This record gives sequence, C-alpha cells and structure tokens, in this order.
Amino acid sequence: MLQYLLTEADVGDVRFGISPLCELGMSLRAIRAPERYPLQLGWVRRTEAARARLDVAVLDALIDDRLWTPDFLNPRPLSPLTRLDEELAALLATPHDVFREELVAVHGRIPRVLAGSVDTALERLVEALAEFWRTCFEPYWARMRTVLEADIVHRGRLVAQSGLAAMLNTLSPTVSYADGSVDVRLRSKLDRRRPVGGEGLMLVPTMFTINASTPVGDAPPMILYPARGQGALWEAERPPAADAVVAVLGQTRATLVTALAEPASSTELAVRFGVTASAVNQHLRVLRDAGLLTATRYGRSVLYLRSDLGTALLGGAGRSADAPAGARAGASGS
Repeated sequence: MLQYLLTEADVGDVRFGISPLCELGMSLRAIRAPERYPLQLGWVRRTEAARARLDVAVLDALIDDRLWTPDFLNPRPLSPLTRLDEELAALLATPHDVFREELVAVHGRIPRVLAGSVDTALERLVEALAEFWRTCFEPYWARMRTVLEADIVHRGRLVAQSGLAAMLNTLSPTVSYADGSVDVRLRSKLDRRRPVGGEGLMLVPTMFTINASTPVGDAPPMILYPARGQGALWEAERPPAADAVVAVLGQTRATLVTALAEPASSTELAVRFGVTASAVNQHLRVLRDAGLLTATRYGRSVLYLRSDLGTALLGGAGRSADAPAGARAGASGS
C-alpha cells in the first residue's frame, strides 16, 4: 500500500490533469492483456492493423508481464491542457541515469532494443511513441479526451456538493481517504508512506487502468484512476424520447431534453450520444434559447439542466401518448 499524507495545506492543493503520454503508456496494458480491459476492446480491435506497422520491438520493451511500465511514460501533467509534443520533448531530455534505472526497475535489466547509447534509445523511443499516437490515438483522441474531461467535471462537481473526502473515496475501490491519508492499495508489495510535502497531489483520469495506479519510484505524488463513462466511448447512448417530442424538436434535441433530468456538460453529452461537442453545443444553445434548458457555469464548464418548460413538454407528450386507446378512438370518430 502507498499512503499519501496530506497536511491541511496539501488538502487545498489536490488538482486534476490529463496526460496524453500517460494514455500512450497505459494503453500498452490493453494491448498486452486485452482480456483485462473489456471496455477498450473496441479500440484494441480498431487499431490492430495500424499497430502491426509500428516499432513493436520498442513498444514491447516498455511493459513487462506484470503490466508495469517505467515512470518516464507516466509524467505528472501540468494541467488538463497538457500537450503530447511538450511531454515527448521532456521525455527526450530524460537524464540518462533515470532512463536506465526506470527500465531496470520494470525488467530487472535494460531491454536489448534500448541498450547502448541512451540518446539513440530515447530518439527511437520518442519516434515510436509519436507514430503510435498518430496512427492509433489521434483519430480517437477527441472522443477519449471528452471522456477524461467529463470525469474531471463530474468530480469537481462532487467536491462542491459533498466535499473532497467524498470525491477521493469514489476514485477507485482501491483508493480510500481518511484523516489526511490517501491510501492506494497496489498489486505490488510496495508498502510506504509518502508525505505530499507541498508538492500537491495530482489526480489523472485514464482510459487504461482497472484500479488506481501510482508511480513506482519517488516521483511527485500522482494517482492515475479509471475515468468514469468509459463504457460510452464506443457505444452511443440513445435514451428514448416520446414520438410527439421527436416530431417537434427532432431526434437529437428530443434526446438531449430527455436526458437532461440531471445536469451535464456538453463534453459529457457528446460522449454519451456519439456526436461531436460542437454539434451538441449548437443544439444546446437552441434548446436553451427556447427555454427548454437552463445553463449554469461551473468552473470552466457550463452545466445544462432541463427547465420546467422542458419537463412540461415531455410530460405533455407522455400524457398524450399514454391516453387510453378508447379515448383517442372516440375523439377521432366524433
């Protein structure tokens, strides 16, 4: 177990970040053991042909049979807006001793394909990861990122509603928080206490972990946890809307009004319904202007909720649709 010990000041410095490089590194788990990551089988299948053309020797050298990866693949992101090119540039500048030590920590040795000149190995590694990103992530990243951002919005809302402890205790079944200690139960035999010590605790949602993960070494405090809503990534949600409402609003807008009994952001809705965020935003603006939705800013996001008028519209359609058959027949036959 790893325990991150938080002072009162540290509690106020718990932050969220998104790391494209972390997603690249963590995705190697789903490739090595796809049976353990059923929610990502859609991505594994879609990228199979492209992965066969990559520098497979280098990528395989970055993970072992325990599904461990070196810490240099899991950098602590600076914010939810971290760019891959920035992370790859930092990776290219990894100190030689750190590069070797972290590979040995995973494999017990330096894999042959990465042995020899560290500069040459880092250049080949960065080139392999950049091509991996271009062919296997870039086509799907907008949708993946939407899942990750929606998770952060949800957890920020949970902090506001129920407090930090409630949020931390819902990150993963293997994460718990009490009395200033964030306990992360790991598969490894690692057992240590790590004061956060003013460095701040970074929480990073990812598509490619089952439970929580942390850096193996003494890296700055960070917990990678499974992003909620992953099941929506490859299958779009289609909540039923009354035929009468669909006839008036159209299928997409009727679906949005039906779904927004609970507040949600446009990024959350885009993933749930399998459309782009820009398209969702256009529909949401029209529905808000018509008075069927309300909009409230929450941090950097806008949360939408069905208004009383929207609820009345759905209720009226429901009553019409549910009216007794005899009553409808009598009206039409009079």
